[in-house]
Amino acid sequence: MQIAIVKYNAGNIYSVVHGLKRIGVEAEVTDDIERLRQADGVLFPGQGEAATTMSYLKAHGLDQVIKGLRQPVLGICVGMQLMCAHSEEGDVDCLGIFDVPVRRFVQTAHEQKIPHMGWDQLTDIKSPLFKGLAEGCYVYFIHSYYVERNPYSIAQNDYIQPYCAAMARDNFYATQFHPEKSGRVGEQILSNFLDIVRQNQ
Repeated sequence: MQIAIVKYNAGNIYSVVHGLKRIGVEAEVTDDIERLRQADGVLFPGQGEAATTMSYLKAHGLDQVIKGLRQPVLGICVGMQLMCAHSEEGDVDCLGIFDVPVRRFVQTAHEQKIPHMGWDQLTDIKSPLFKGLAEGCYVYFIHSYYVERNPYSIAQNDYIQPYCAAMARDNFYATQFHPEKSGRVGEQILSNFLDIVRQNQ
């Protein structure tokens, strides 16, 4: 099984590499278009600023490649946000895989800190991506922008307001949280994604 991680100007890529190693998978980090197309599964992680990152993806032709992938794809954090239609971060059009916008959290009380950072719960979970996990399981978040609940939602979290913590559409999956930083729960999610990849082969 060949697993590729999209190489681009975003942080956090190598934490995903190490997260996969912990469950026994060696992934290739690449921006080679053919390698990405030939992989059995692709991960699209990221930390960074949406507008700058979209400019990089477009300049290297990766925007069209990612949208055109037919194998299972997992977007993580900024990777999930870039899969959406538009982001308020830099007022930029994104990949449009999920036809929903990305909005900035607006603080409504003094104790609410932005970014939302740390361990928090997943609720309303539904998808093979969460097989074997219990409602209310904890995962690790760090983000200042969010996606509203929508028809693609497969998990939600409640911080300042209820919002979408994970989405799925066709062969595309995405999590706002970081599975590679989420301990055993995160390892289970990564393992479940790999099971989806195997079933697709």
